[in-house]
Amino acid sequence: MKSRRREFLKQTAILGSGVFLLSEDHQARAEQNQQKPGTNADRRQNGTLKTIHALRTIHGNFTDRPIPEPALQAVLQACVRAANASNNQSYAIIVVKDRKRMAQICGYSGSCLLVFCADYNRIKTEAELMGYRFDPGNMEFFVTASTNTVLAAQTAVIAAKSMGIDSLLTNGIHRGDMGRLWQLLSLPEKHCFPIIALVLGYPASEPASLKGRLTGTGVIHTDNYHRLTQQETGELIRKYDEPDEHLGLRDDWTAKGYKHYLDWYFKEWAGSADGEESQILRVLKLAGFVEAGKGTARPKA
Repeated sequence: MKSRRREFLKQTAILGSGVFLLSEDHQARAEQNQQKPGTNADRRQNGTLKTIHALRTIHGNFTDRPIPEPALQAVLQACVRAANASNNQSYAIIVVKDRKRMAQICGYSGSCLLVFCADYNRIKTEAELMGYRFDPGNMEFFVTASTNTVLAAQTAVIAAKSMGIDSLLTNGIHRGDMGRLWQLLSLPEKHCFPIIALVLGYPASEPASLKGRLTGTGVIHTDNYHRLTQQETGELIRKYDEPDEHLGLRDDWTAKGYKHYLDWYFKEWAGSADGEESQILRVLKLAGFVEAGKGTARPKA
């Protein structure tokens, strides 16, 4: 009995040493991987980062190639895993596969269209069946639902890209008469609002380059909000002018006689509020999201 016990302790010690060494080796590798976060090497090694940094927008030039149904279902099942307040999933995702209807809805078409709507009708129906009154009729509920909806949409973009499917997120659903959306998609009149449309598919041609992004001053703030100095603002304006940064929407602004890209952007593209009530505000009022009184409950994070 004693010999067996000694043998057991011996084997345990050997095994423990192996686990300890393995743990040390694992920790060393982890520390090494954390030394330079965000580098190109990290992106190559980390599949998630590689997918995110490969994201690009395809503006309407998708092929006729269909998305396999298992891949589409994988995108849908992934996007609902996005974070959402109180786990109430206050959104509706409408899948459209008819290309003509896609164009009518958002102005673009591809292999598939997902229309992401802020929506409380499912939750309202559940409450009514159980004898509760639930009224999400204020802007706080709308902002919460909008956040939930956009998180799901972006998650769908990442999931699709991980399977080689490109995308276009567009607010084309807000252009023209928005009433068409309620007709084309049979949307509920109240407490449902289309936030964004996601066109999925395969590009007919490869984009010349990935769009650049600002990654520092003016975008990322440490501890407190940093208001730009005049020098910093000038540097950002000039950064948009650099062709290699790929920050602009188009490259012919110099040919149009503009000194800076942002001259073209503010004069010809961005526009400005004209003081009139916007269509979006009118539709939000019709949908019951603009307060006429207090709601019966507050959304919880």
